[in-house]
Amino acid sequence: YAAAPGDALAYADAHDNESLFDTLTFKLPEDTTAADRARMQVLAMATATLSQGPALSQAGTDLLRSKSLDRNSYDSGDWFNAIHWNCADGNGFGRGLPPAADNEAKWPYARPLLGAVKVGCPQIEGTSAAYQDLLRIRTTEKAFSLDTAAQVQSRLAFPLSGKDETPGVITMTLGDLTVIFNATPERQEQRIATLAGTDYRLHPVQTAGADPVVRTAAYTKSTGTFEVPGRSVVVFKR
Repeated sequence: YAAAPGDALAYADAHDNESLFDTLTFKLPEDTTAADRARMQVLAMATATLSQGPALSQAGTDLLRSKSLDRNSYDSGDWFNAIHWNCADGNGFGRGLPPAADNEAKWPYARPLLGAVKVGCPQIEGTSAAYQDLLRIRTTEKAFSLDTAAQVQSRLAFPLSGKDETPGVITMTLGDLTVIFNATPERQEQRIATLAGTDYRLHPVQTAGADPVVRTAAYTKSTGTFEVPGRSVVVFKR
């Protein structure tokens, strides 16, 4: 539907509907750990950040911003809309049931969640730092800002799609880069036979980055096999 990458805007959340954190709160099992909630937030943001064309994130999404499950907060005031820049103040979750006008139908689901889901400074600061690492990769690798549809079609591929795809895992090659989105809780191996014998390493930004889990990713040259930890997005560079 777009003639060029610049015609398509990518985002995981915007001002409409629930914030990304709140959307995940409704969709993830209630007993999902705070650490996994944070990692899933980064994964969701990464699908836009590492796409072609312009990408955006709603203000505060990298801080796990919540509007206490309010899906339409244009008239909800600062109580629900505030961005909490200091992680010690939390992320806005659990400030009460959102206004009835657009949310009352979900109150039966929201009420128990608002008292059960918790995140703290390690998750908020870790999410922001991991997102900043992704932004550094995007802005320093020109492959993420291709100019034409023809360039995208010639350089971008999903070699393990179809019957070879692991459920919950997306493997993307883009020029000298291989990007793996692993939304599963387990460490996954992705073997691309055509890359056997080719040198790859964890992207330097992630090697020196904020996420120690991502630094455990590995690559086996002889078989072209990438190993990626659970709930992680990893960029390898040739």
